[in-house]
Amino acid sequence: LGPLASFRRNYVQADTPPEALSELSARIAPFILRRRKAEVYAEIPPKSEQLLYCEMDPSQRTLYDRFLAESRDRFERIRHGDPSVGRFEVLASLLRMRQVCCDPALLPDGSGIRSAKMELLRELLLETIDSGHKVLLFSQFTSMLALIRPWLDSEGIRYEYLDGSTRDRMERVDTFNNTPEIPLFLLSLKAGGLGLNLTAADTVILYDPWWNPAAEAQAADRTHRIGQTKNVGIIKLLVKDSVEEKVLELQRRKADLFNDLVETPAESAGSMSLEDFEFLLR
Repeated sequence: LGPLASFRRNYVQADTPPEALSELSARIAPFILRRRKAEVYAEIPPKSEQLLYCEMDPSQRTLYDRFLAESRDRFERIRHGDPSVGRFEVLASLLRMRQVCCDPALLPDGSGIRSAKMELLRELLLETIDSGHKVLLFSQFTSMLALIRPWLDSEGIRYEYLDGSTRDRMERVDTFNNTPEIPLFLLSLKAGGLGLNLTAADTVILYDPWWNPAAEAQAADRTHRIGQTKNVGIIKLLVKDSVEEKVLELQRRKADLFNDLVETPAESAGSMSLEDFEFLLR
């Protein structure tokens, strides 16, 4: 594949020509062995995806715009070679922007500010559970799941919970799968995205989008897998005119690249380029 610098130059550009990707695909094809679920289990039900949008109110937007301006300023300083600013600072600002989209209460100065997405989630959960569906709710932030749990308790909605600190993982999974009276499973994206069979659920809600499309696909596949008998619905919650829309577009760009090579978004950007930062902050 050649040196990393030439590999990036030839294949990892937004305007990489299709013939270059075809050449790369041919080079790596002998090393890839892959089977689709549909080839192994032809009866697997279909999976659909839905995007639900909400809009920030003025106070949430004001807080968001503050972090957006901060992120743009730091990025410009990096691009102009300012040694006092690193990629970590830009990532930290982007993280705060994503947290404002999820719920301003995740930040010290965001308490008391209404979260449009939290209100959308509450309405969605009540409607979905009332319709008899069992739901997996994923978030990257365990602190976000901690904000959701008191509301569930106040509504009398039973749920299971799993994050990286959970020790009895399989007991939690078995309880959810075998208890019709528990309609909801809260999971952190990283801890719950692999190795779990949750085919009792037929609905997956992704509260916050993640850079890596494979991580979200793995989360959805906790229920869309062999053994599932019902159609599966994947619902992504997004805030309009925010970095979340940019994250979704970045996912598509990266997924398209990998689809051209191996027909699956197997692994996305482990390290984001300056071009990715610029796209997110544009």
